[in-house]
Amino acid sequence: MPLDRPARLTLAVNPAAHAGLGDARAREAATLFRARGAAVTELRRETALELAAAVAADLSGPDAVVVVGGDGAVNLVANVLAGTGVPLGVVPAGTGNDVARLLGVPLDSVAGAVSAVLAALDGAPRLLDLGRIDWPDGQRHYVAVASAGFDARVNERANTWRWPRGQSRYTLAVLRELVSFRPIPFELTVDGVGRRQRAMLVSVANGPSLGGGMRIAPGARADDGLLDLFVVRPLSIPAFLAVFPKVFRGEHVGHPAVELSTVRSVSIGGPGVVVYADGERVTDVPVTISVVPRSLAVLAAPGGLEPTC
Repeated sequence: MPLDRPARLTLAVNPAAHAGLGDARAREAATLFRARGAAVTELRRETALELAAAVAADLSGPDAVVVVGGDGAVNLVANVLAGTGVPLGVVPAGTGNDVARLLGVPLDSVAGAVSAVLAALDGAPRLLDLGRIDWPDGQRHYVAVASAGFDARVNERANTWRWPRGQSRYTLAVLRELVSFRPIPFELTVDGVGRRQRAMLVSVANGPSLGGGMRIAPGARADDGLLDLFVVRPLSIPAFLAVFPKVFRGEHVGHPAVELSTVRSVSIGGPGVVVYADGERVTDVPVTISVVPRSLAVLAAPGGLEPTC
């Protein structure tokens, strides 16, 4: 949507993201946006929930909302923007940054992220599918991946740690969780067909990666009207450790214990199942996950939203 005036941007900032990285990157981003002629309104809140509420309070003014933070803050703001037509941009400042990866936004360069946002705004925002999680008492959209089983347990563990930071925290939590984890007897309904499935992990992916770059569904497209179901059947610890490093390169596809398929809806239940989405805890009750096509406008970099294999 080429503009004949300076772009009006709301910069939604989670200053606590990644031990203060959010605040530092927000200040740099605001300076760069203004230097490129944009009119910037900064929203700073101490929690991602407060930030999303502040964004929701005024959607009539900005041409786009740019989140400076991690996947949790991006997820909550995406839930606010879904269906409104107001585009979402990201300056990554979190631990995982899988939504930024999906959009093709540079992870370690604020200047690169700012350039990607402005270039996309000067062209045409892309329309992104969202996953939608429904359970008896609630509903929530997600951008990248929803998971239950091993990944959710790893997130439960990693989210209680302050150290180490970044991807190494998630990897260490994986190794710690392996010691006590047992496969879960999932109760699944996939596109209307019920089945019982013992598995280590069930993920429903809209984008390729979770956990800070684990490419569980490397062929996933976030604009094809489909979700990618990723199931890891029971593995011994040595077998899991052998396949785990391959996930970062997307080389696990074809492994006998790995199932990948495209779906439109999945219901997930089973004993002790906890569901996470975009790295954040959603619920511990059975859910139904479905795709909501073309429901979020996003500011993606060139090459963003493309499969990684």
